[in-house]
Amino acid sequence: MRPIKRLIQLNEALDLSLEAVRPVSRTETIDIIDSPGRVAAEDVVSSLSVPPFSRSAMDGYAVRAKDTFGASKLRPVRLNITEAVYAGTVPRESVVKGRCSEIATGAMLPKGADAVVMVENTEKDGDRVSVTEAAHPGQHVSKKGEDIAPGVKVVSKGELLNPSKVGALAAIGRARVKVYARPRVAVIPTGNEIADLGAELGPGQVYNINSYTLPGVITANGGEVLVSKIVDDSLEDLEAVLRKYRDCDVLVFSGGSSVGERDIMLDVLERNGKVLFHGIAVKPGKPTLFGTIGSQLLFGMPGYPTACLSNAYILLAPVLRAMARLPKREPQTVQARMGRRVVSTTGRTQFLTVRLEDGVAQPAFKESGAITSMAFADGYVVIPADVDLIEKDEPVVVHLL
Repeated sequence: MRPIKRLIQLNEALDLSLEAVRPVSRTETIDIIDSPGRVAAEDVVSSLSVPPFSRSAMDGYAVRAKDTFGASKLRPVRLNITEAVYAGTVPRESVVKGRCSEIATGAMLPKGADAVVMVENTEKDGDRVSVTEAAHPGQHVSKKGEDIAPGVKVVSKGELLNPSKVGALAAIGRARVKVYARPRVAVIPTGNEIADLGAELGPGQVYNINSYTLPGVITANGGEVLVSKIVDDSLEDLEAVLRKYRDCDVLVFSGGSSVGERDIMLDVLERNGKVLFHGIAVKPGKPTLFGTIGSQLLFGMPGYPTACLSNAYILLAPVLRAMARLPKREPQTVQARMGRRVVSTTGRTQFLTVRLEDGVAQPAFKESGAITSMAFADGYVVIPADVDLIEKDEPVVVHLL
């Protein structure tokens, strides 16, 4: 066995990881229906007016505002109705003195009209209507180009496309948009001790968990996932898988980063690239490996499921977001009281998973190999490296999963 030579603190590991990031420069053009959550790779400037015509913002009557001046419930103004105008139709008649057009929300404003009186402020009697409240010019009218004028930039390059931005693209008739490609991430499980789901377990084997947990973290943080079959712990097989996934931006190996004689990921990275760190002062997840092979980033995650998933949240997620040009994700936190006394290891940052029960954080961590340490948890408490004890009922901040 080869012990890990030097542990680095978590903040140093995160800094080294982020310093190695090169945002993806590849682009692709996609349908806007698929674009929420993607990052625009172009400026989009409108060539249209939105709305393309002046339209009613209310159900009511299109009028000349000056014809309604002085109207009240005691002294209504009576107007003759020329026609009814519905959304999607073109008015046939202009509105002239003493006349109006019945109009629906979204319908084109007839020529001559400059205001809309809400139906609630009128009383209809056959082909005449009594207006009981005066209108002012422009009232309840959405003018042509009021929302988006020609030449307005509706999307900027590098901007996150959220549903409202997609709506602006749709409003100007833009069906497709150029976006930055997602980072391509290969998830590579290693080790003879893991088996495919559904297979009969051999002596000393457990089912492959990490190939099913890591993709969720990757896709939630802007990545595109490729999952490898299980790879044996041999130099030849591991280097073969490097060649297979040489077009990926990130390689995430699970297992093979610890100190056992068969854990040879460190050898593989040293032979083919550059080791930036091996070993982090965290619990769980100490035996984490990180480096580069050319422009690729390589993570060697611990094989134990909780340690692997914990480090995926802490290290892999921010790296992917930076690579995908996504904004940093702000953690959701709640205040709670610790449910029991917890002793931590000085010198190592601990991520203690907890369940929340009526404002109390009950520790859920069992050990790094127990997936229920995460599956049965609502969040985690960060215990700093210089803290060795949290007393029962002490206030803590819970980071929600």
